[in-house]
Amino acid sequence: MYYLHPGFQAGYHPDNLLPLTYFKHIGELRFGILTQLESWQLALGEKVELFYEGDALPPDATFIYAGLLTDPQIVERVKKLPHATKLEGMIGGESAVLAYHTPTVETPENVNLAQAAKTVLEPDEIIYCVTRPWHIFQYAAQAIWWDFERITAGRKSAPLDASVRTFGKYPIFVEEGAQLWDCTLNASEGVIYIGAQAEVMEGVHIRGSFALGEHSVVKMGAKIYGATTIGPHCKVGGELANVNIQSYSNKAHDGFIGNSVIGSWCNLGADTNSSNLKNTYEEVRVWSVAENTFVPTGTQFCGLLMGDHSKTAINTMLNTGTVIGAFCNIFGGGFPRTWIPPFSWGGSAGFRPHDIKTALETARRVMARRSISLSQEMEEAARKLHTQTVK
Repeated sequence: MYYLHPGFQAGYHPDNLLPLTYFKHIGELRFGILTQLESWQLALGEKVELFYEGDALPPDATFIYAGLLTDPQIVERVKKLPHATKLEGMIGGESAVLAYHTPTVETPENVNLAQAAKTVLEPDEIIYCVTRPWHIFQYAAQAIWWDFERITAGRKSAPLDASVRTFGKYPIFVEEGAQLWDCTLNASEGVIYIGAQAEVMEGVHIRGSFALGEHSVVKMGAKIYGATTIGPHCKVGGELANVNIQSYSNKAHDGFIGNSVIGSWCNLGADTNSSNLKNTYEEVRVWSVAENTFVPTGTQFCGLLMGDHSKTAINTMLNTGTVIGAFCNIFGGGFPRTWIPPFSWGGSAGFRPHDIKTALETARRVMARRSISLSQEMEEAARKLHTQTVK
């Protein structure tokens, strides 16, 4: 049996991926076309389950760090991992546990990684492993490509309307039921995938790598640069570059968003713009919720990191490396600060706590439009986060 583990050691923990993991297991995040859970199930050809902290490690099971991308070479190493053995590799100059196959019987080694044998990847083997939110857009091209290969293997793309212009050396795949008219699909730098019942309106220009989830819409005149993932049931417009939108979120109007990750059930108001490059061209530092301080990203390009159920109003301006927690409502002129805690209501003039009753009522209305109900588990998690944040 295979499980996706939230992290075996310091630095590999759901809190390091906040604000995206307030309500999601890392395995429920979408890095390429699929969620990590779906991607690993497809790669392994077997059922995979999510493992949560505090659960006991069962015998004869393989645990995979949920942020590890499904590189075919890594997948094969995971499949062949012996019992009572951990797979290690170098990430950021440090050795990290990527997977662990427990012994065949219940023993102390089941919960003691230090006593397990080691299989170590070669130093020159590249490991794509998401341990910080910005890794999601940095590794997007690889994640899209590996999902694309497996999803489309042995299948034929649906035909395109004659008004659609396509070019480039990489493949383009369109699922049945998708609608595309008078748009440009440029696959010269990466693959393009259009999900079932998705729509690409006239005047849209898309450059790969690009993935559009099922039932999502790209509105007229949009300009999208790769590597970009738009999850299921989203609406996007304006200009996007190297953006990941998880699912059920909208950026439906003009405005630029680049090198960013947007959670689920978010809405960016018309002409919301996010800077992704400092005027000084310095390395971007962003707020780490886990470490309670600003940390370096190692890159010049980082835009917006937004948690679930957050909103921006019309003409909102966001500085480079802005982190917005869950259930926030951002509005007003000027630039708000670059770390906005969960349940914040306001903007550059200041914030007050977002009332939990109002926040949940809004969430119910938004989700009802997609015929989805707010679960009791989600409501309890939101109330708990609200209490912790206000305190």
